[in-house]
Amino acid sequence: MNLIPSTPKRCRLLLQEWRQTLKLSGREKTQLAGEVISFDRQLRRLIDKHVRVAVFGRVGVGKSSLLNALLEEKVFATDVAHGCTRCLDSKVWNQKIATLNKVELIDTPGIDEIAKEARTRLAAHIALKTDFVLFVLDSDLTSVELQALKVLLDSGKPVLLVLNRSDQWNINEQKALIQSIHQRLPNDAKRLEIHAVAASPRQPKLTSDRRIRSEAVSPQINSLRNSLITLLTNQGELLLALNALRQADHVYQNLKRLRVHSRKTAAQGLIGRFAALKASGIAANPLAIFDLAGGLACDTALVIELCKLYELKMGGPAARDIISIICRNNALLGGTQLAIQLVLSLFRQILILATPITGGLSLGSAAPVAIIQAALAVHTTQITGRLTARELLRNQQQLNEAQPGALLRRLYATDPQVKNWLGNWPRADRNQKQQLQGFLP
Repeated sequence: MNLIPSTPKRCRLLLQEWRQTLKLSGREKTQLAGEVISFDRQLRRLIDKHVRVAVFGRVGVGKSSLLNALLEEKVFATDVAHGCTRCLDSKVWNQKIATLNKVELIDTPGIDEIAKEARTRLAAHIALKTDFVLFVLDSDLTSVELQALKVLLDSGKPVLLVLNRSDQWNINEQKALIQSIHQRLPNDAKRLEIHAVAASPRQPKLTSDRRIRSEAVSPQINSLRNSLITLLTNQGELLLALNALRQADHVYQNLKRLRVHSRKTAAQGLIGRFAALKASGIAANPLAIFDLAGGLACDTALVIELCKLYELKMGGPAARDIISIICRNNALLGGTQLAIQLVLSLFRQILILATPITGGLSLGSAAPVAIIQAALAVHTTQITGRLTARELLRNQQQLNEAQPGALLRRLYATDPQVKNWLGNWPRADRNQKQQLQGFLP
């Protein structure tokens, strides 16, 4: 008997626990209301086994016709003038999927009808709100399509390319077109599968008055339909789980951004106070050994206070690892500081001891030395503080294995199918972390 829960079930249990333990302040609840509501809906769909599949592409490529063909009824509006879909529209698919309770098909506006910035926002919205995307083409890839496709792939959205109106070309022309599309895809997207369909084919007909007219014939989408049914049957729950993890990670990253930004001022103030304390202590103290001991004590206390500020519990192997990293990175800086401080302190002591001989003139030279020592103490404390904050931020997510992003990374590393679907998601994950560096003190 297999007692190990499936990946979707493990994801669901983790996300339910994560949601229950998610604590937000009043300000955070207000600023993250939209993201939290969206995640709650996705978690509900995961529990209910309700998958959302969206069609995406340029205006007039036959997105609505494709959905109508899958539904086997005319639900979504189509028009020869193109551009009938102005907002998201959806319909439950009447196809029975053994492992799911509901499959929702979603129609979207044409991506070339809107400006570049709005197009990017639409693609990002589709990537976050749906579990799977059918990216519909009717010719070779355009620059607009490549840009929108890149947004989807960078978001880690599973995509299937659909070449519509394939009845326009013979077999050889169709193969050549598919090959050209593959060549135009980015290197990390050449894995994408392409299905050739004819969602609303027409054929010529000779009328009684000897005129040539066209008439609609049955859609040619069986290959796509069968592939979609197989995919949703075998992997539908996993698709739901991955999108729920991505939405939870989206909430978490935005929450972390808010908190890091709000703590920036506090961290700057903390670093400034410790720098001033260290500088005044070194400037006032004549003994080199006390200069060194006091400086080290200040830096250690600063690290501890920053850990508290960034809510890192002191203790345990993870925290010790962070302290070790900070110490290693500070080794050269600290060694240089100690050497310079030692030389300056000894020089200042010599000047002070020489006061009886010089009649007090050497004390005038000791003052600039003390000022130099104080300035060095301020500078090195600031560097130590910034380094500590950067290391804490970099390791914060790794320290909490219950975070959604941590599970996503493990699945990406261990499951070939998940790695194939998530595509460029790790790159986007790294970019998010790099953007947070701007909020550091």
